[in-house]
Amino acid sequence: MRELFEDLAPRYDQLNDLFSLGLHRLWKRQAIAWVAPRPGQHLLDLCCGTGDLALLMASRVRPGGSVLGLDAAAAPLAVARRRGAAEPWLPLGWQQADALATGLESGSADGALMAFGLRNLSDPGAGLGELRRLLRSGGRAAVLDFNRPRTPAVAQLQQLALRQLVVPTAARLGLGEHFAYLEPSLARFPTGPEQEVLAQEAGFQRAQHHPLAGGLMGLLQLEA
Repeated sequence: MRELFEDLAPRYDQLNDLFSLGLHRLWKRQAIAWVAPRPGQHLLDLCCGTGDLALLMASRVRPGGSVLGLDAAAAPLAVARRRGAAEPWLPLGWQQADALATGLESGSADGALMAFGLRNLSDPGAGLGELRRLLRSGGRAAVLDFNRPRTPAVAQLQQLALRQLVVPTAARLGLGEHFAYLEPSLARFPTGPEQEVLAQEAGFQRAQHHPLAGGLMGLLQLEA
């Protein structure tokens, strides 16, 4: 999975815009709205990729706050660092780290986000456990990802979109193999209710999953 994102990094943002028709930006802002960044807070962006969420949050925690973006892959982080360097007034840091074992101090974050990362972890429950460990009591986190629809018609629509649009389009760009993993990764990804249970087992006081985009996407809202 790390190698996949190393290869995708140069085109990752453009492909997100293409395949979501730009709607991923709206979904990410909904995730940020739940975390509600405020001046002075110290926030985390886990599986930060090319850093778009970290950049948005960093503009809201000044003065006195900071945002740390972490990702297991070096190439997306290199893109994120370049983007951050273009706005040197933002309180940003970047670190290569595994979201399952970040090595950061427990209770060191006021809030956190993870966009399109939980599904790619080898153990989503352990990922939620690490996320809870990093948050102070009362801190908020939002996890944005694809959703496993419970309605057959929506599930069929999602499958059709992946098979007939996303993978063929990526293949024409020489990236078909990189996107073919989406469908099997969804098949083993916990459903929204299952994510709520995993989050509660990880120690979150509140865990509520909201379908987005007609059930194609999902937003897990968490409170430590």
